[in-house]
Amino acid sequence: MTPTHYICKYTPTELLTALGGDCVLLDEAPENFDLSDQVAHPNLCGFGKSILQAVLSGGVRELVLVNCCDTIRSAYDILKAHGKLDFLYMLDLLHNQDGCSVDHAKGQLLALAEAYRAYKGTRFDRDAFLRAFAPVRPLSGPHITVLGARMGQALFDMTQSLLPLPAENSTCVNNRSVALPPDPPEDFDGLMGAYARALLGQIPCMRMTDKSGRNRLYNDPGLAGVVYHTVKFCDYYGFEYAQLKEELSVPLLKLESDGTRQSQEQLRTRLEAFAEGLHREDAPLRRSPAGKGYYAGIDSGSTTTDVVILDQERSVKAKVILPTGAGASGGAARALEQALQEAGLTQADLSATVTTGYGRSVISTGDKSITEITCHAKGAHFLNPDVRTVIDIGGQDSKVIRLDEAGGVVNFVMNDKCAAGTGRFLEMMARTLELTLEEISQVGLVWNEDITISSMCTVFADSEVVSLVAQNKALPDIVHGLNKSVAARAAALFRRVKGEAVCMMTGGVSHNQGVVQAIEETLGLPLFIHEDAQLCGALGAALFAWEMPAE
Repeated sequence: MTPTHYICKYTPTELLTALGGDCVLLDEAPENFDLSDQVAHPNLCGFGKSILQAVLSGGVRELVLVNCCDTIRSAYDILKAHGKLDFLYMLDLLHNQDGCSVDHAKGQLLALAEAYRAYKGTRFDRDAFLRAFAPVRPLSGPHITVLGARMGQALFDMTQSLLPLPAENSTCVNNRSVALPPDPPEDFDGLMGAYARALLGQIPCMRMTDKSGRNRLYNDPGLAGVVYHTVKFCDYYGFEYAQLKEELSVPLLKLESDGTRQSQEQLRTRLEAFAEGLHREDAPLRRSPAGKGYYAGIDSGSTTTDVVILDQERSVKAKVILPTGAGASGGAARALEQALQEAGLTQADLSATVTTGYGRSVISTGDKSITEITCHAKGAHFLNPDVRTVIDIGGQDSKVIRLDEAGGVVNFVMNDKCAAGTGRFLEMMARTLELTLEEISQVGLVWNEDITISSMCTVFADSEVVSLVAQNKALPDIVHGLNKSVAARAAALFRRVKGEAVCMMTGGVSHNQGVVQAIEETLGLPLFIHEDAQLCGALGAALFAWEMPAE
């Protein structure tokens, strides 16, 4: 049987089932939008593009939509003009739950039933309709709830696998809660009226005028944390996240995706850091470790791989920073070997090794893997226990981490997968200006004209810099503009996480005096810069290795 795909919890799946349909949630996250980009406007959101991609790929023949927003209307118009579907229908439901809205929804159900029955050549099966109502069974006991815009099954499976507690997907279509109408009328017209009321009476989505019923999703005594998912460029659920951030007392993590699988690894890092915070406990008591009492931390970043080796007294025996190179695993092996040589040790002398950074999962020499967010917090607290906020600008991402008095992660935010405001951005700009990284760090400290680099994109910013050079703008003024651009992005993350003093800057960009000065001016706060700021992640990993109990 050809499945009838749907996307919205207001889709009358019980009705379609009773008319012989096999309802399947359209829940694909494509690798890219190569097909949908050929027929849709570039500004169509990722969810709309994923619908188009699924249809154009040939995996969908029957589709019932609901007019959730302008994106769905646009997708419907494109698919209707394309003519590739055997059955395409869009329900026009109002955003209210009052009597007029119920009457309108009833008319829409009757029209859909007539169109679907004519297409399928079937008759309405009342018993099948009543059996199709599925009871809602929420999780009991401590659990994590995933809220917000719809999260595809692949991303939810990854979320579920990384969290230390059971998780339930209560995003969008997944919190469908249509109840069987009491004493359902015998006649079809009356039954559709009662069904329309039940459809509109479920837990409302953010498109509805009255959204007060959504508090049932998080007013739960077993709720131990919330992962809130939003879709890039969609504001519907962003408003609710802002509200929950102020109201909820449990840990809250925001994830944003674009509808593809391309940012999955960055989302994994955020989920792992959130999970580490959920079950953070006091450090276990030290025991006599195996080996000879040396502990290594390896931070495999996109640009450099950093290694720190500690002894039993937590004194640094060796520290190494090497280019990562083509392979994270190979770069880690080289850096660790050099650190061992510097300390006069061998691999057998290490009692424990903890890996961190974007390449942590592919390093085979580690005993444990911990996210760079948790490791940077650990390292920063060790270097200065008064630090409450860490600004880490690395090679491919930027993050701001807020700490508690014990050095635990209270909250954190990261930039998206764009290179703007990162070390890679500064490298590209230095290359364009024919400067070394050391030179670009110094050139913008003294300037005359206050130039603003307005482009948010690294590629466009590069073009803007070329244009400024062509206008004979002074080099220090251009570099100062670049420093301000990086500082503005860091400051935005700082404010989102509600950062506070003492603020420490870590990562390779902490060596760039121009950027440090620009961030201090933007925030109105001094930055604590330690001589080992770039090694903060590796240091934190080594400290976690030191805390690992002996087997």
